[in-house]
Amino acid sequence: MSLKIILLPVLLLLTITGFAQKVRETRGGANSLHPYAEEQPVQTKKKPSRKKVFEPTYNAERDYYKRVEAVAKARRKNAKLAEKPQYSNPLYFGHKRPPKKRPPGKMKFCQECGIRH
Repeated sequence: MSLKIILLPVLLLLTITGFAQKVRETRGGANSLHPYAEEQPVQTKKKPSRKKVFEPTYNAERDYYKRVEAVAKARRKNAKLAEKPQYSNPLYFGHKRPPKKRPPGKMKFCQECGIRH
């Protein structure tokens, strides 16, 4: 009875260590355990055959017209902004709102336009 109690765990340990020492195969290819293993051929996709007749592509022309339209749109937007009174009316002196008209003794130097008003 006591012999069975001792032998059972010893046999169990031996079987576990036997499985732990087993060398597992990797997915093909050389490694440190099998340095001269044969390499598996790498499968690549087959390239589609090219057309024999080359037709002109108009991608560059389309891109050119897109850029021309973008520039025209930006110019229209800038022209619309330039119509605002802060840009077109000379009384604004580059201010967003027209500056106050003060009497000559109370005039202040403006940092924005460099004029006393």
